[in-house]
Amino acid sequence: MTITEDALATAITTLRAAGCVFAEEEAAVLREVAPDDHTLDVFVRRRAQGEPLEQVVGHADFAGVRVRLRPGVFVPRVRSRLLVDLAARHDPRVVLDLCCGSGALGLAVRHRRPGIELHAADLDPAATACARANGIADVHEGDLYAPLPDGLRGRVDVLLANVPYVATAHLPLLPSEARDHEPRLALDGGSDGLDIFRRVIGSAPTWLSETGVVLSEITGAQEGPALEVIGRSGLDGDVFYDEDLDARVVRAKRP
Repeated sequence: MTITEDALATAITTLRAAGCVFAEEEAAVLREVAPDDHTLDVFVRRRAQGEPLEQVVGHADFAGVRVRLRPGVFVPRVRSRLLVDLAARHDPRVVLDLCCGSGALGLAVRHRRPGIELHAADLDPAATACARANGIADVHEGDLYAPLPDGLRGRVDVLLANVPYVATAHLPLLPSEARDHEPRLALDGGSDGLDIFRRVIGSAPTWLSETGVVLSEITGAQEGPALEVIGRSGLDGDVFYDEDLDARVVRAKRP
């Protein structure tokens, strides 16, 4: 069956009424994945209730790769492409995507650097299942470094750590798409947003190769405190900012 023009028009009207700024574009995306008018209506109502478009259609196009998504799994952000750019520039052999969610970051780096040894890890079973469905063979479920094989120690060239970095007090200010449809453990970074980052950096020297780096997304307000955390761990830190993406990444490496 095909989608009728009446169903499409109704979809656009419903999305507009729900406050979707790009109602026509979103309706067109939903139309592509809906086999019939009824399914389109179901998808539109899910979107109108605030569910992220990417979760409704079951995928996100990110940094050159199409990533499968499931309800409740963190949606990769466009700004995180800066992490991928910096990781690929490092020309790694072994990459660890920590707090991986769907595995989007690791997949995008592998797309640019085929042949890398890619590992991913997350505490959330829904996320690890999604990462495996995306074709990452070495997915480890558990708290940060705890589930990783000992054989990775001292071998990681790029440690991607897109950790939760929203301060707890700021969670109510997030868009409803994130606040209501993404797991809190993928968003909540503690009182200053750096709780998980501190844990990642604290143990990173054990896992990094001699030329290995940690790359993590932060806010402008977190730049100073993040660099202090890195310095206390015995690593050197610097910050990269991309104005077009409005993205800021802190890098940690051995002195």
